[in-house]
Amino acid sequence: MTVKVTERDFSHLSHESQASGQQVWDVHQQDLLVGMFHNETEAHQYKAELENLESQRTT
Repeated sequence: MTVKVTERDFSHLSHESQASGQQVWDVHQQDLLVGMFHNETEAHQYKAELENLESQRTT
């Protein structure tokens, strides 16, 4: 399973988010968007949770 965290490109943010300077972190699993976070730490925690659940499922 591939899980990755990426910062959303500024051009893909809403006008409101761009105006307020917000950042959005996307979590993708198997190239599908599974989560969006305004905090990078929370995005990485979710990634770790997904990886942990997957490892439990395969054992």
